[in-house]
Amino acid sequence: MKKISLLLVLLIALSMFMVACSPAADDNKPNGDNSEQGNSGKPTELVISTWGFNEDLLRKNIYEPFEKANNVKIVLEVGNNADRLNKLRLGSSNVDIIQIAEGFAIQAISEGLFEKIDRSNIPNIENLYDVAKAPFGEDYGPAYTVGRYGIMYDEAKVSKPIESWADLWDESLAKQITVPDITTTAGPFMPFIVADVEGLDVKKDTDAIFGKIKALDNNIVKIYSKSSEVVNMFSQGEVSVVAGQDFSFGQVKEAVPTAKWVDPKEGAYAVVNTINIVKGTKNKELAEKFIDWILSEEVQKANAIDKVDSPANKNVVLTEEEAEGLTYGADVIDKLILADWDYINSVNSEWIERWNKEITSGN
Repeated sequence: MKKISLLLVLLIALSMFMVACSPAADDNKPNGDNSEQGNSGKPTELVISTWGFNEDLLRKNIYEPFEKANNVKIVLEVGNNADRLNKLRLGSSNVDIIQIAEGFAIQAISEGLFEKIDRSNIPNIENLYDVAKAPFGEDYGPAYTVGRYGIMYDEAKVSKPIESWADLWDESLAKQITVPDITTTAGPFMPFIVADVEGLDVKKDTDAIFGKIKALDNNIVKIYSKSSEVVNMFSQGEVSVVAGQDFSFGQVKEAVPTAKWVDPKEGAYAVVNTINIVKGTKNKELAEKFIDWILSEEVQKANAIDKVDSPANKNVVLTEEEAEGLTYGADVIDKLILADWDYINSVNSEWIERWNKEITSGN
């Protein structure tokens, strides 16, 4: 009996030793490390705050491939820049990553709402055009697309070619124009445009500038707050001239084949859309992996061909047809006007108040 008992003890000890030494899942591995995680187990949820434009194409080109490769479930929180930034301020969302325009990103950084990134985990940053690599310094996220704010118009409905920002005030365009609200991504460009056209100082001649904007009343059909409104108004023939961003031109051109894009002779404005990691995320490394993916040549080219976003990755090569309507190539990007966002943010409240009182009230 003693020999049997001793044998049982030895067998139990041996079995416990083998279990302890057997390979097991490492609970401390970072999210998104699919070298061992693979596609097994419950997917990690990654919440992305973004615009609700071209969602079907974004799922095809970006989200679904990333989900499959990394055992991830991507959840979108969509809305305009201002609303989504306010949710971060209020702590009323569980967002990991936010795609947001430059002016709003600057506000978020000043308020400590973004995590600092580890650029060694995002090697595709080095393949971006210089303007996109570090718009807020190397601690924060890059621009994943650099677009243009210019003019779209229907050649079949406009009596003479549009070449200048000044043409928006032409009497022949009565009740044909839409422009963005001051609170949108490109809205704050309008005072700068007026200053250029009229030879005014944007920092000193505020009364004259807003007076000139008010003079557009007769030509404006509507002031829009979402890019989706641009496509709808254009396709329904409600407007024939749009001051807008080029990322919506693909859909406009598809709906209205006679639509044309114009870089005004005074210059088109750069629209720098950024991607950053939200403070307090539990998925920082996975978020960095996603940023690297969205900056990859593969994704950037797919989005460019589908007219979703202009490529910020300088390795993307497009045909003339594929590049139509996009901000493509160093020769185009280098000519863009970069807005003074520090100044815009310093007068933002004042401009919004004046806009609502003097401009919006009549439209």
